[in-house]
Amino acid sequence: MDLFSQNCPCCDSAEVHAHTRYTTQSNGTRTIHHCRRCDSYFSDTFATAIAGLRTPLSRIIEVLKARTEGQGLNATARVFGVSKKSIIDWEWRLSELKPTLLLYGLIHQFLSLVIEGDELYTKVHHNTPASDSEGWTIVLMERRSRFLWELDCGSKDEQLFEAALSLLCEVIDQTQDLTLLSDGERRYGKILFAICHEVIHNGQPGRPKKRLPKGVRVRLKNKGARKRSGRKRPKYQAPVAEHPETDSKIDNHQIHANHVEAFNASLRRRNSAFRRKTNMYAKSRDNLQRTLDVQWLVHNFVRVHFTTKVVPAVKLGILEIGISWLQLFTIRYAL
Repeated sequence: MDLFSQNCPCCDSAEVHAHTRYTTQSNGTRTIHHCRRCDSYFSDTFATAIAGLRTPLSRIIEVLKARTEGQGLNATARVFGVSKKSIIDWEWRLSELKPTLLLYGLIHQFLSLVIEGDELYTKVHHNTPASDSEGWTIVLMERRSRFLWELDCGSKDEQLFEAALSLLCEVIDQTQDLTLLSDGERRYGKILFAICHEVIHNGQPGRPKKRLPKGVRVRLKNKGARKRSGRKRPKYQAPVAEHPETDSKIDNHQIHANHVEAFNASLRRRNSAFRRKTNMYAKSRDNLQRTLDVQWLVHNFVRVHFTTKVVPAVKLGILEIGISWLQLFTIRYAL
């Protein structure tokens, strides 16, 4: 899978040649290509985020950079002299690249991954109790590279966790050794166990036991006081049964979600919908998810992480070099 392929989008043929050129009002010269195999014609911008846009690309990038660094929608519209509708449209176009880049990440094989899981919360549309809000955001981050596998929002219910951990099961299929660590949220392990498990036959009578797949470990750091019965919970726990051939040894000091907690603090600065002391609520769940998808793209593939000093996708081994903003707008959607 080539992110910047110039093959025919209809038949994926490489038998493509430049047919004509045309000049745009603000974005220079572009080419109309012709496919000799299926006799179709397509432009450089076909099925990309900038298809049909007349605004200079440099202007769009400047506006979206401000948005991904924490500037609110109204403030960005005032500062750059563009309409809110245009900014929202540009963000929607960019957010639709997430399935393509996620698929590109899932085709790679990984030797060992350590995933930290956590949630953060914001209000949606108006001030409601936390239990009724659709602003709960689940984050699954790979520890070493800081790559975000999941950044999805919704009500804090089983459906939100199932969607995130279903994606994690696809990551497990591409990984020989995966460890999931959580600060206090027991549902990670239980839902993952329900979705992804193996039946172990040991030759003994009775129903065979279910275990996590070989090479998968789940660890929980319990928080809070002891139970009412007085029995103290273990501080570090494996909430579900693991495969007998899996190396279950994990040092206690490694069972934490500190890195994803640091990302949560960063997200509150870089996404205005997560500000604690303002009324910049997202108008709906879909609009909140739009901003999260843009943050997912920029964090994973564009922005150099301040700790690792490289782009997370490069650190994980998905890319050789990071993607520029200009290249991001030339990637075709998955058709």
